[in-house]
Amino acid sequence: MLKIAISTPYYPPHIGGVEVHAKNLAENLRRKGHDVVVVSSLGSDLVVKCLKIPYSPIPLNFPTVKAEVYHSHIPSPFFARKFAEIAEKERKPHVITYHNDVLVPTKVNGYLVPFFVARSIEKINESIVLKLLDKADLIIATTKSYAETSPILSKFMEKVKIVPNAVNLNEFKPGIDAGLRKPTVLYVGRLVAYKGVSMLIKAMAEVQKEIDAKLVVVGDGEDRAAFEKLAERLKVKAIFTGKVSKQEVLNWMQKARVLVLPSFSRLEAFGIVLIEAMACSTPVIAANTPGVSEVALHGGFVFNDLPELVEKIKEVLFKDTTATKLGKLGRMAVEQKFNWEIVTNQIEQLYFEVAGV
Repeated sequence: MLKIAISTPYYPPHIGGVEVHAKNLAENLRRKGHDVVVVSSLGSDLVVKCLKIPYSPIPLNFPTVKAEVYHSHIPSPFFARKFAEIAEKERKPHVITYHNDVLVPTKVNGYLVPFFVARSIEKINESIVLKLLDKADLIIATTKSYAETSPILSKFMEKVKIVPNAVNLNEFKPGIDAGLRKPTVLYVGRLVAYKGVSMLIKAMAEVQKEIDAKLVVVGDGEDRAAFEKLAERLKVKAIFTGKVSKQEVLNWMQKARVLVLPSFSRLEAFGIVLIEAMACSTPVIAANTPGVSEVALHGGFVFNDLPELVEKIKEVLFKDTTATKLGKLGRMAVEQKFNWEIVTNQIEQLYFEVAGV
């Protein structure tokens, strides 16, 4: 068995896809008997004091970590840079999981970010990440299409391995046959502009002209009030639940007719919420972007614009056989590809290879 050190800028209870991925990976590696330590800015085995820059905490100090394999999670590069220094000094392999490109949103925590500031942040991040990827022994990407279209990651395809995100099958279980469910359209995620919730609300305004469907928006964020006002103005029947428990999220996924991920941003590189819904035998619809579309097509549809989103939602709501088929295909894909037992084994094998075990 190996001694493995994992670094990630944030860790649960902080909410986010990278955080959930890192936690599940660490827990599953421990179940397999590996000695795992997680270093992060909160909630981890070793908590590092940081300068709290949004999305990219900068370590003010760093613990002494000894391992046989060092595994960093980016886009935020500052913890990875520390691991790279330690791995080089100890002459041990450094593995990097590249989750997504960095694109600074126009607003962060409700504040507008000037264009030149956003571009400067992106350039600084890129310069650090390029050096890290160049020195890394192995790079993991979650989908091939995202890796090949990334302006950064595509430069290193010769040492990129594709290992997807995953869910725990004993946690996300199927609901009733999707074709028998009520016409509920579900969104789960942060309520910020780049997530595309406005487009979903506009689509539901058209859908509800033909069918008595309900939109359920689960989550919270800086733009929630704006989305609620838009739904009210367009007379869309919508429930905004705010932040709810993990169990309540699961309950909604198990009874929704379809889950929609409407973001066209490259900040959305995979869409863990898609495979969570698919595990619940719930059809999915997602924006036709690299990475996300590759996942969604295992158990649903993709769309390119508002009219197409309207048509895809109506198809799942009107056609029971389509909903049933997509729900079953999605669950099958999770069982065969996107579950933590399989993914942990894949990552473990990569560790053995780079460590020369």
